Amino acid sequence: MRRRTALGVLLAPLALAAGGAAGEQVARRAAHPPAPAGSLRVDVGTAELHLVRRRSAGPGAPGDPVGPVVVLEAGSGETSASFARVLQRWDLPATAIAYDRAGYGRSSASSLPRTGANVAAELRQALHRSGHAPPYLLVGHSMGGLFVREFTHRYPDEVAGLVLVEARPEDDARRTAELLRSAGFAGQPSWRLLTALAWTGALRTLAPVLLGPSVPADARAEFLDVTATAAYFRAREQETAVIGATEDLVRGQFLGDLPLAVVARDQAQDYAAAGLDAATGARLEEIWQDGQRRLLTLSRRARFTVATGSGHLVPRERPDAVVDAVRQVLGELDGPSRPS
Repeated sequence: MRRRTALGVLLAPLALAAGGAAGEQVARRAAHPPAPAGSLRVDVGTAELHLVRRRSAGPGAPGDPVGPVVVLEAGSGETSASFARVLQRWDLPATAIAYDRAGYGRSSASSLPRTGANVAAELRQALHRSGHAPPYLLVGHSMGGLFVREFTHRYPDEVAGLVLVEARPEDDARRTAELLRSAGFAGQPSWRLLTALAWTGALRTLAPVLLGPSVPADARAEFLDVTATAAYFRAREQETAVIGATEDLVRGQFLGDLPLAVVARDQAQDYAAAGLDAATGARLEEIWQDGQRRLLTLSRRARFTVATGSGHLVPRERPDAVVDAVRQVLGELDGPSRPS
């Protein structure tokens, strides 16, 4: 009897996990949303990338190339879906493309490490192979800001302008590391743990607690049914682990007269939700806001805008601010601008 009881104690969690996993797969199959309109997949050799295209709203035949292609690069953990509201508001004379980095969303995992150099090279391949020739106006949100800056460094002749939306400054990690250590900030759980939570259905059940403000309520279905995979969690962790190389590469970067728009939030992060005390949160916010203004030194043609009423997720909360910043840069283009 004791042996049977002990065996039952050992098998019960496994049975619960298996049942949860089966239920999770049923839920994903039943609710899996279709790819958005304008989607296409492009084989770049190391991965297949999912692109979402919004045609130019300019004069002439629909889709005629009347301006540079606008490329939307999402932040860490964010997919092309983070720009859905930007694309819905698109009324500009340029084609817009949002995409999922390798391992994210509807893109396959890459055979290469998730360095900024590889991210930039894969994006360039996807653009070229899908028939979208340069020049490009690059829009980078959060960590995506570092990726578009790396792209500009590596392929300067293909970039006509930049929009940095709540972009991560290259010195943010250096300036905040000691603060976060002192506050006992643990960081993100491992990709294996997150994968297990997603596989067993625990992530779905506890989504409001586990995902919190990083995945807004109206974006959770897409995240849980499409994005939350082992490939995604692993790619995100790898990107974060090696982003220091991109920070080092773009530190001291100067883009000459390249048109640049910087868009910053005016609503502080919810630092308490991350377990940080008020004083630490206030100092972190001060460093972030200072970093946003330092981005203006990247170009002689830089302009600064505050997305009033928005927190960090400006593309979701103030998509009009992103569209207006792109409009501003498009208006400054009087021919190809190049870094000097």
